[in-house]
Amino acid sequence: MKKEIKNTLPVSQNVGIVAARGANDDSGLAQYIQDIQKFPILTAEEEYEFASQWIKNKDSSAAEKLVGSHLRLVVSVAYDFKNYGVPVGELIASGNMGLMQALQKFDPERGFRFSTYAMFWIKAEIYETILNNWSLVKIGTSANQKRIFFNLARAKRALGIMDNNLTDDQTKQIAEYLDVPEADVKNMSTRISARDVSLNAPVGNDSDATDILSNMSDDRQSIEEGIEQLEFKRKGYELLKKHLADLPERDREILRARRLTEPVATLESLSKKYNISRERVRQIEERAFNKLRDAILKETQG
Repeated sequence: MKKEIKNTLPVSQNVGIVAARGANDDSGLAQYIQDIQKFPILTAEEEYEFASQWIKNKDSSAAEKLVGSHLRLVVSVAYDFKNYGVPVGELIASGNMGLMQALQKFDPERGFRFSTYAMFWIKAEIYETILNNWSLVKIGTSANQKRIFFNLARAKRALGIMDNNLTDDQTKQIAEYLDVPEADVKNMSTRISARDVSLNAPVGNDSDATDILSNMSDDRQSIEEGIEQLEFKRKGYELLKKHLADLPERDREILRARRLTEPVATLESLSKKYNISRERVRQIEERAFNKLRDAILKETQG
């Protein structure tokens, strides 16, 4: 799959990925970062136009402009994970591959910015690279395990847990905090502590020094949570579109004007448009909203 994606993109982008992978010394990395500055940052309208040209016509020039403008984003995300033991150049190369996967799957008609969508694919690839380099024994094979891997240190700090060997009560607290099974917390904690080259060694010689792993956290939203939210928004949009169509035309248009558009139409303007009173407009809006809400809730709960 990744090979197919790579082969569909412009040669200059593939060269950029190789360059990123080899840019592990300071001068090489600095040169790469300087090179990608030539790609301009796109507006939302430009993103939509280039994405549409790529999807409809496989316009490689449009793909290059869209991907190139987001290479800075990949570098930014890669540096957030620079303390996980993988060279930044490797992280950037992985992130670039995620960026290309995002290009293949992006649908501009959904209404999302490409940068928002691409962020999750970039992080997913970087996560995978870190997990694959973490140990000779592959870890993080499920969504829950990945969530624990990247958020265990943060959860321990939030709960005031300093021990590396978790008690049953501590395991339970972390599981509830991360909303994952206790067995996964216990298993992943043991496997992280038993890394080929342990990162649980204390930093410094002080008796109260913190371990290295505790200093390597990602406090941002996890990839799983992000994708779940995108999927939730997508389904919500589809339900909204479906049940809006079931409303009478006037009800639908008033509801759109009052609650689904910017700027919001005033009761006065709508009363003149439909030759009814402002109070009648308010009643129609309320009735349409209740019908729409009840229909959506009925479908989601049924």
